[in-house]
Amino acid sequence: MSELDQAPAAGTATFILVPGFWLGGWAWDAVADRLRDDGFLVDAVTLPGLAPEAAGNEPVTLDAQIDAVVAAVRQADDPTILVAHSGAGTIVSGASDIVHERIAQLVFVDSGPMPDGFVASPDLPSDVEALDLPSWEELENNGSSLAGLDADDLARFRARARPHPAAPTREPLALNDEARHRVPVTLVCTSYSAQQVREMTEAGHPWFQELARFDSVRLVDLETGHWPMWSRPDDLAAELRVIASRAAR
Repeated sequence: MSELDQAPAAGTATFILVPGFWLGGWAWDAVADRLRDDGFLVDAVTLPGLAPEAAGNEPVTLDAQIDAVVAAVRQADDPTILVAHSGAGTIVSGASDIVHERIAQLVFVDSGPMPDGFVASPDLPSDVEALDLPSWEELENNGSSLAGLDADDLARFRARARPHPAAPTREPLALNDEARHRVPVTLVCTSYSAQQVREMTEAGHPWFQELARFDSVRLVDLETGHWPMWSRPDDLAAELRVIASRAAR
């Protein structure tokens, strides 16, 4: 029996799932349903500024988005597994700095923990209020692979995506507590392989340099595009179950 087949007993962890740019908690629906079927508690977070009813000019800060995840962690039953997809790596890094003692595992899906002072879009003009979902060609040219997504996936993505608040992407991440590095980390590597992540970590790439500071890091290959919650939901849910079993040991 492979590790992916070893599902833990139901109810052993609470998953908090944080989506990347342009997405609400709905982006995790397929994975969340599979985890709930196994008896896990799941909170798929919609960050401030990304709710369907959010006004386009609603003021949103990086701290407000981090605080939303901190609140979800504090409300969850232990042990908590905090999962970030893509650009949510910055938000989850900020939250883990504040409530690391309540987090059993950090998971980054095609993402990674960000360092103190990280700014997602340092060159973004100050008059830009929100970032619209780019064209599919632009996304792929910028390194966000659409592999595994069919026409229905893309249509749903385009229809439900929200303009992403610009202000949080211009603000520096402030981290203060080195104890966050004691939380075990798993990277689910989809667009980049585990070997590529290792090489970028060693080279000090800003997306992965922070990994070298954690006590426990596990890299898992799940070959697909940038949105594995849509392209491979069964396999991503299976890996999250493995992570839950490790957290329960």
